[in-house]
Amino acid sequence: MKGLRVKHRTKEEFVADFLREGIISGRFARGSKLKQAELAQMIGTSITPVREAIKLLEAEGFVLGDSHRGAVVAPFDMDATDEIVDLRVTLESKLALAAIKRLTPQTVEELRDLQRQIEKAAADGDREAVRLINYRFHETIYMASELPQTLQFVRILWARYPFDLINKLENRIERASAEHREMLSAIIVRDEAAMLSALRMHIRAGWDEFKAGYTS
Repeated sequence: MKGLRVKHRTKEEFVADFLREGIISGRFARGSKLKQAELAQMIGTSITPVREAIKLLEAEGFVLGDSHRGAVVAPFDMDATDEIVDLRVTLESKLALAAIKRLTPQTVEELRDLQRQIEKAAADGDREAVRLINYRFHETIYMASELPQTLQFVRILWARYPFDLINKLENRIERASAEHREMLSAIIVRDEAAMLSALRMHIRAGWDEFKAGYTS
């Protein structure tokens, strides 16, 4: 849990963010069971906030409840993802446009640091770290938008998006790092048009690459 950003109001939100990051990064694999007692021990908390966090992630779509198996990480749905990508472009553009007007110098410096981290992880070939830092980079931008309802919908879309599969593509993590650099450069100079162009290309690029080589 080292390096996890502490920007939470409750224990449940802390645990939910830990699990959300873990699912997006691939630490918790698709279809795997989330065992409450093991998670509580891993995080260092009681079972109650873990149980409540899992309920929250069920509502977002990251987790599926199963009466026999318990809570499991949601599987990938190829047929739904084209629509998910279109929705991501629309909603994340809205968040980013609102955020760029509100980003403080401190937050911009945090984004610079995250970009340094993602470049190092890409150079090291650490796919899980790249996925995790990608999540934190976008989350940091979108939190600044002060549009919590839109961000909630985006998290629901993230739950259904195959970050783990896309980042297994050859050299994808290096390309994702370069795409982030383009976004950050536009953010630093507050160029809204360039930032939106870079963001939209980033969202679509990975999916287009994956879809081109996908075989069921």
